[in-house]
Amino acid sequence: MPEKNLEMLFYENLKDIFYAERQILKALPKMARAAQGAECKAAFEKHKEQTETHVERLQQVFELIGKRAQGKTCEAIQGIIAEGEEIAEDFKGSPALDAGLISAAQAVEHYEIARYGTLKTWATQLGLKDVVPLLDATLQEEGATDKALSKLAISAANPKAKAA
Repeated sequence: MPEKNLEMLFYENLKDIFYAERQILKALPKMARAAQGAECKAAFEKHKEQTETHVERLQQVFELIGKRAQGKTCEAIQGIIAEGEEIAEDFKGSPALDAGLISAAQAVEHYEIARYGTLKTWATQLGLKDVVPLLDATLQEEGATDKALSKLAISAANPKAKAA
């Protein structure tokens, strides 16, 4: 049995985020369809396009470390996505729907930010110089998406939910 070390931990978490990103790709079109506001729909559609790029980058990372690109079931992301689906169902047709969907999307973003931040740090410590910029690019995009969702929530979705 291989020694449990940082390299193995990096690989296991890489498989985790790869699985998560692919699940997110499936969830984002559903969120876009469920959203009521045009800005909210557009935000989810834009993030789907970004997520496709994130998956491609992860495939590059697997290639760079000489491993097959494969996912490992991530119960955390399954739970976060399930919560989003529950919000979509429970608040369907209500003025609070978009605020709820944005909060669910931000839970996904925060999970991704945590994973990519850790993976970038580990890649740096493991001397994976070609991998670090790929992980950093995605980490920066996830942070920007989180900020954009906050702005959308504060400027449109939350006031609409509160006014109802």
